[in-house]
Amino acid sequence: MRANTLIMIVLASIFGVLAVVLVNIWLAGQRSAMAQSNGTQRDTVVVAAMPLKFGDALSADKLREIPWPAGAIPAGAFKTTKDALAGEGTRQALQTISVNEPILATKITGPGQRATLSAVLGDGMKAVSIRVNDVLGVAGFVFPGDRVDILLTRTARGEDGADKSFVDVLLQGMKVLAIDQVADVSKDSPTVVKSVTVEASTKDAQKLTLAAGAGQLSLALRQAAASKGETTERVTLSDLTGDTPDDVAKRQAELDKKAAAERKSAEDKIAGLTQAVERVGSRLDELGKVKPAPAVASAPEVREVVKYVQPEPPKNVSVGVFRGVKLETYDVPRQP
Repeated sequence: MRANTLIMIVLASIFGVLAVVLVNIWLAGQRSAMAQSNGTQRDTVVVAAMPLKFGDALSADKLREIPWPAGAIPAGAFKTTKDALAGEGTRQALQTISVNEPILATKITGPGQRATLSAVLGDGMKAVSIRVNDVLGVAGFVFPGDRVDILLTRTARGEDGADKSFVDVLLQGMKVLAIDQVADVSKDSPTVVKSVTVEASTKDAQKLTLAAGAGQLSLALRQAAASKGETTERVTLSDLTGDTPDDVAKRQAELDKKAAAERKSAEDKIAGLTQAVERVGSRLDELGKVKPAPAVASAPEVREVVKYVQPEPPKNVSVGVFRGVKLETYDVPRQP
């Protein structure tokens, strides 16, 4: 047998023994960890036995208890089904609860309470509704539980007298409580809505109420994981065309120059009219000072009188007499 072959056999044997030793050490560690886990103190937590949605009433058949490490029980969880259903009246779910999800006090109402927006509101928060349409409401893709930014579009008159439109980000990261009269966060089909209700502090509620009458409110849907606000700035019509501040200043100077020329022309016209009125007034004053010339008696007008004279009637008249078919005329004296 050659020396190389012998060396390979020896090395293979050594590596095999080393692998067995390492596996035994790993298995011993796993057994020790399992033993420590079995010794951990455990408790129970109430979870949902079936999917629950907004407004579903809790009952014993919809809940169940599962083992849970005693040191890792979520805040507001119930240890027994009896504790979850304790009190007079039923409890209702305030949001969607999945199967095996712990039932927390913040996700359900108190005993005998209804699932309303007032039960969902946080401490010191208010519910404010915003009127929207199919466009301003993000085409109906905003659902309860989403976060939105609220934009305010308005038009104001500048110092030059021209109307200027602009958009400001009024509020950021507002939580949507309901769309129309639906507060179920499990709703997943987009619908065209007329109003969106958001959760706001007292000051933000005042801003929304004032902004509703100052301009047009619209929504911008935020990313689900985006919770921090961002720096925003006002957007005007000049931002749409890409004009620089120098371009805006130049155009504004041209507008000012044109407006000044129009004002000067109007002032000149007014001055001309004023002078014309003054000349007419002066002329009227001069005419008023002229004395009228004395009247001269004129000779009486001679008129020719024509008198009609009745002609004297003839002394004789002709009288016709028919004798049979023959006409005979006679001149006879006229009777006075």
